[in-house]
Parts: sequence; C-alpha cells; structure tokens
Amino acid sequence: MTRERLTAFTDGVLAVIITIMVLEMKPPHGADLAALCALWPVFLSYALSFVYVAIYWNNHHHFFQLVERVDGAILWANLHLLFWLSLIPFATAWMGENHNAPLPTALYGASLFMPAVAWSAMQAVIIRHQGAASPLRRAIGADLKGKASPFIYAAGVGLAFVNPLIADALYLAAALMWLVPDRRVEAALDGAGDGAGDGAGEEGGEGRS
Repeated sequence: MTRERLTAFTDGVLAVIITIMVLEMKPPHGADLAALCALWPVFLSYALSFVYVAIYWNNHHHFFQLVERVDGAILWANLHLLFWLSLIPFATAWMGENHNAPLPTALYGASLFMPAVAWSAMQAVIIRHQGAASPLRRAIGADLKGKASPFIYAAGVGLAFVNPLIADALYLAAALMWLVPDRRVEAALDGAGDGAGDGAGEEGGEGRS
C-alpha cells in the first residue's frame, strides 16, 4: 500500500495533539498584567512541547518522502509513535502547572524519551522493509542525533530529581538540536530527484519525526 493514508492520518493526529495542548492554556481569572504573567510557566511548557511536536511532524514529512510503500509493520510502528506523542499534552499540562517540581519535570522527560525510542523503532522497521538498498538507511547514515536524543531525555529524567532547571535545559538543548530539518534526507531527495522511492518494487523489500 502507498504512504498517503499513513501520512494523512499522522498529520491529523499531530494537529489534534497541538490543539489539545493549547486548550490547556486557560485564561487567567484576573484582568491585570500580573494575572497574565502568572501563566508564564504554562506558556513556556506549551511552547517547548509545540516545538517538539513540530519537529516530529517536520522529520516525519521528510523521512516519508523516501518511502513509497508501507506494510502492516510500518503502520503499527507509526501508531506506536503516535501513542507516545499523544501523551505529551498531559505531561506538558502537569509540568506547566507545577513549575520546577521534580516529578512532573521527570514525567515530561519520559514523555519525550518514549517517542524518541518509538521513532528509532519505526525507522528500523522502515529500513528492514526497504531491504539492503534502503534509501532511508543511506540518507540517515550514522544517525548521531537520533542515537543521542534518548540519552539526553533519560539524563533529564534523572536530573529532574536533583535540579529541575538542569533537566529543562537538557530538554531545550535537544529541541534546538533538532530544529533544523534533517539535511541528510533533503540531500538524498535532491540526489534521487522526483522518482525517489523506497525501492520496494525492485528489491522486494519503514523513521522519527
């Protein structure tokens, strides 16, 4: 089967996730600036999570340009990724309401760690499906960012119980690392042209957001 339904469904789920997050930003009860400023931890949590969801959408869009066809394993791997991403709004709201609290900060890190693991798993499924000539494997190369990210999130989870601000800094650093769209995939697409596919039709033989 082609990738169109998978990518359309993913786009819809990520749009709903962002909508849920922004709905958690309740307006202040007061009508003065002080009441508005009291919401800054909630806003910062929302902004960071928005960036993360946007990163996953951006990279998902790039990666699936190298995937022409999908199978059941890829569909389930993608759903596994979406399951963990769908928990980000809850973790975001809890951390925003309890700024600098260790457990909410740690849970937020866990909500970033699990999608990173799911992304790597989906990427491995894609590569296995594409076979030895996998264009995705050639595009990602050593994938240093993808391998480093789970360790950064895991460190943030542990350090949240030491100093939540250090954990927050790690989460922000990882987001900044992923802000720029993956140039490896763009280079592969430029090299392959409009006819780039996953090679499944020829080889018999699916990525992170």
